[in-house]
Parts: sequence; C-alpha cells; structure tokens
Amino acid sequence: MAQERDIRYINREFGDFRGQLIEFAKNYFPDTYNDFSPTSPGMMFIEMASYVGDVLSFYQDTQLQETFLQYAKNPSNLYTLAYMMGYTPRVTSIAETELTVTQRVAAVTTNYTPNWDQAVRVAENSSIAASIGSNPTFLTDEVVDFRFSSSYDPTEVTLHSLDGDNPAEYLLSKKVKATSGTVNTITRVYNEAERFSTFNIEEDQIIGILDITDSDGNTWTEVPFLGQDTVFVEETNTGVDASTIRSNLKVQKVPRRFITRFTSKGVLQVQFGAGVLGSDDNSFLPDPTNVPINNKKNTALLDRSYDPSNFLFTRTYGLAPTNTTLTIRYLTGGGTGANVPANTLTSIDAVTTTATDSTYESTLAFNNEAPAEGGRDGDTVEELRQNSFRAFSEQKRAVTLQDYNIRALSLPPRFGSIAKAYVTQDLAANDNYSALDKNPLALALYVLAYDYNSHLIKGSNTLKNNLKTYLSQFMLITDALDIKDAFVVNIGVKFEIVTLPNYASRDVLLECNVALQDHFDIRKWAINQPINLSPVYTLLDRIKGVQTVKNITIINKQGGKYSEFAYDVQGATKNNVVYPSIDPCIFEVKYPDGDIEGRVTTL
Repeated sequence: MAQERDIRYINREFGDFRGQLIEFAKNYFPDTYNDFSPTSPGMMFIEMASYVGDVLSFYQDTQLQETFLQYAKNPSNLYTLAYMMGYTPRVTSIAETELTVTQRVAAVTTNYTPNWDQAVRVAENSSIAASIGSNPTFLTDEVVDFRFSSSYDPTEVTLHSLDGDNPAEYLLSKKVKATSGTVNTITRVYNEAERFSTFNIEEDQIIGILDITDSDGNTWTEVPFLGQDTVFVEETNTGVDASTIRSNLKVQKVPRRFITRFTSKGVLQVQFGAGVLGSDDNSFLPDPTNVPINNKKNTALLDRSYDPSNFLFTRTYGLAPTNTTLTIRYLTGGGTGANVPANTLTSIDAVTTTATDSTYESTLAFNNEAPAEGGRDGDTVEELRQNSFRAFSEQKRAVTLQDYNIRALSLPPRFGSIAKAYVTQDLAANDNYSALDKNPLALALYVLAYDYNSHLIKGSNTLKNNLKTYLSQFMLITDALDIKDAFVVNIGVKFEIVTLPNYASRDVLLECNVALQDHFDIRKWAINQPINLSPVYTLLDRIKGVQTVKNITIINKQGGKYSEFAYDVQGATKNNVVYPSIDPCIFEVKYPDGDIEGRVTTL
C-alpha cells in the first residue's frame, strides 16, 4: 500500500521551499539519500527545485496583485481596470483657457444702435492658433452667437468708433471656453460587413474622435458601450424663450455608433457594432445559420461549440460599416506645450460662421486674456490609479436627493440655467392626497431661474423639459420625477441701531446696509432655507460704531414689481427664526438698495 505523503502548501519563498524539500527527503527517503551538505549533488537539485518554486510563486503573487487596482503596476492592466471602474485614461491632458471673441458691426444710421443683421454666429470647434512655439491650436467648446444674450452668456456692446458726433461702429464681445487640439482626418474603406470591426489610430498625443461620417452622409456617434442605442443631442431652440435658452435637449436613437478605448501605448482603438442593414434596431432576429463557430457545409449546426453572440446578428449592438467609406476626424494636442501664455491665441486658423458677407467675418478677432492651463502628458501610473478610484466614487447617477440637486445645477448653460434647486419626495405621497395620487418612488424637483437682473423667476417650459431630459440619463429606471416651480417670497429688512459716541451715524448706517446686502445676497440662499435672525444681530453688532442693535424686522413685499405670493412672516416666526412654508419657497430681497432700511435711534 502506497505511503501517503504529508505535503505542505504554504511555502512561498526560496528558503521555505529548500527547508521543506530537505525535510521531505529525510522523512520519506532516509535510506536513499542522506548527504545534505551544501556541496552535494542532492542539495544542488533541491536548491534548483526551490529556485523554480520561488520564481513561480513570485509570478503567481504578481499576477494576483495585478488584478487589484490599488496594487497593480503594469500599465496595460491598469488601463483595463480603469475602464472597468468607468474612467477613460488620459494619454495626453488638454490645456484650457477662455477666449474673448469680438466683432465690429456698423451702427444703424436711423437710431445709431448696433446693426444686429451684421452680427455673426461662430460655429463650435473653430480653430485658433497661438503665435508662439510650435503654434498649438485651440478649439472653441461652444457656439458663439452675438445675436444671443442672456445673464449667463451676455453679449457686451461697447462703442468702437465715431462718425463726427454719432456712433459709427460698435464692438460686440463674448466669452467662450477653448481647449487645445488639432483636427486630423483619415479614411477607411469597408466592403462587406465585418462583425465588431476594429481599427487603431496610432499617433502621438491623441485626444479622441471628433466625428465619423460615411460616404452617404450619415453620422456615426460615439457611445460609452455598444449596447447603448440612444444619446442626448441638442437642437437650436426656436421657441418664444430662444433669447434665454439657446438649445433644446433631445433623446435620439443611434443605430450607427462606435466605442473607443485607449491602450497603454497611446493607441486609440475604434470599434463598431455587428448589425446588418435591413433589420430594425429593436427587433430580435436570430440567424440560425450563423450560430456555430466556423460553420462548414454538410455539418450539423448544433453538434459542436457555438457563439451565443451570433444569435444577435442584428442591429442590436449597432450597425457594422458596409459598402461605404468612413471619414474619421480626430483630435491631437495637449501636453505642456499647449500651456500658452496670455494674449497669444490670436491667429484664426479655421472658423465657420453664418456670415453672408465676408466683410462681416473679417471683423472677427480672438484673444486669450489669461494663459492656458492644464496641459500635461498622459496619466502616470499613480494618477491612473487615483483617477479610477475617483471615477468609481463619482458615478454618473442620481440616487440621493443631493445627487439630484448637483445634477440639476450642472445643467449646461446652453440648455438653460438653473438658479436654485430643491428635491424632496413628491407632495403627492402626502396623506392629504388620494391613494391614486401617491407614488412612494416619486420625487419633486423644485427649480427657479434668474432673469437679466439676477432676480428669481419661474423656469420656462423649455428649461424644465431640457432639465428633465438631462436628468433622465442619470436617474434610476424606477424613479419618477416631477419638476415644479418653487415659490418666491420677497421680503424687506428693517433694523434699528444705536451708535457709539464719536462715530458718524450716517457712515455706521451705511456699513450696516452693506453688510446686510451681502448677507441677503440671493446667491447665498437656498430654497426652503429659514431666516435665522440671531446671526444677523451678531453681524450688525460687530460693525465698528454700533453700540447695540435694538430691532430687526422681516416684512413681506408682495404685488406690483414683487412676487404675487403673500406670506405671513409674523406667523412663521418662532424663536427669532422665520421658517419657510410647507410648499418649497425661497426668501428673496429683490431690491437690496430699497428693501433694506435702517435707522439710527437712541437707547
């Protein structure tokens, strides 16, 4: 009967392996070999085996270590783990700056106002070159439309020249963000459809794909993964609120789509779907003849291994390019060389405008009043690791109430601007409503916007529709969201102070007014935030020259130029705190210069 061997599996290093092998030989081969001196042939074989075990153990530990983001060191593995965590590695970091864009327009001779018919619309991705170094180029991030003006995207108008005593020309000015990048173009010819076809772009400092179009004029859209068949696109807003909201946000199906992935060597991989023309993107149309792998004639279809993805040889994962030529435009640039100094981005490289007369376009000028910043080489190993952790913790989702607040306030300005946001469970879940109205999963998002004077107003329907569309990409599928208008309660502040001797009462009173205007600045206030008067008393008490604060009173301003909503301030005040209503509202001092009134009195 064979003797059982007592083998230990916990040894990991050379010394452990060597000691265990010696012990093993002494226990099980005592009469066969007993010379364990360092120079013996037996010890040579034991140490050779220990060496092999040590090397194998090292590689096993290393491979296991490379599967954990916090321990991985191999760039290739780190790139794979980064994509798993939702982070796209940076092979080059772009530089960013803000450009001042100006255009000269003539004055209308009848009323000497700017001739807005001459104002142009400059397309996004307009290219501006620097006048130093290797002349790096920058691309504008958004459309510059001088005819459009809002509080978040104003068109500044200044007098440029005179004709005698009358205005001759005006200078229109706007701000636009720009990022470093150079547009490059390649083409690829596709004949028959190739499932999940992939090609590589190998070039230094590649940033990403700008766009892909085929020979039929179709646009191919980049998506995070091929299973995503819808994207969010913007359209020019032509509604009544077009003067304040530039674009509408829409959901669009994209059967022609692709994904991109960077490798650790800076190569950009582009991959398309597996679909074929003629089938609906939503239809499940399996192709039984395509199920097996390496199908051959006169062979049973299901008597060997098969590829499950072949059941989905449809447009489910996007179309595969077929009988077409793709034109791929991609961006390169970034790095430290793109950190150009101020006043150097002045050369127009390639600009597309709506100008019908070239003379209008010739009056355009660009300049960066601040230096470009942020340009660096690609992620280091440690940056890749830490950025991956951050991306995982900042997942693009809206789950908590705070998530909804943050996402609402991050709505891109071209879709409208949210001034204030407040999320709570929908009032329809309240006991005051019928059972039919209750939805325990429903959330109510109360929002407000700013007008041109930074006063709070209701958001337009376009703004709320854009916001709802924008939030839908972050929401859980089970969440219901109602976007509503918060109430604005306009208030006034009256106070009485006693000043110290040897202080000018008027100067002290002015300082108090300035302090209260800053305290009640609407930018610092949130929906459903109560007014705590105790800090206000403390604020005035600390002003030089104030002996004591006798009284502070909050009053409601309602009707006319103020909000239509009346509010019982006295009834809502308890222990020196003015509480908001059950219906979400915000307290606003609409006209600080007149709504904050103080006077000096005596003890």
